[in-house]
Amino acid sequence: MDKLENSRNLVKFIAKSALDKKGGNIVTLDLRKISTMVDYFIIITGTSDKHAKAIADDIDIKLGKEGIRKWHIEGYSYGHWILLDYVDVVVHIFLEEERLYYNIESLWGDALIERIEEENVKS
Repeated sequence: MDKLENSRNLVKFIAKSALDKKGGNIVTLDLRKISTMVDYFIIITGTSDKHAKAIADDIDIKLGKEGIRKWHIEGYSYGHWILLDYVDVVVHIFLEEERLYYNIESLWGDALIERIEEENVKS
């Protein structure tokens, strides 16, 4: 658990879990310099509501095994935009259409955005 107490390490852990479940177009938004409410957003695209739920479940199970519990969840039953709130890190799992519609990346345009690929999350 110690390794995940740092929000950046938590982001890498979550991103790796999303990649393991074939989450697409994964980006992180570093909000530390522009927001006091959260350190990072992670945005992930799922291919279907079942896929989005599988990504969310995998993240939640793996973090639970590390002793980290989500503070809040939204949208799970619908599955088109699932929000997992881990206080310092908030995970948004979208279907493609919803991701394009809500366009969170542009809403937080001042944030440092990093595209996540397999090589970014290796230990």
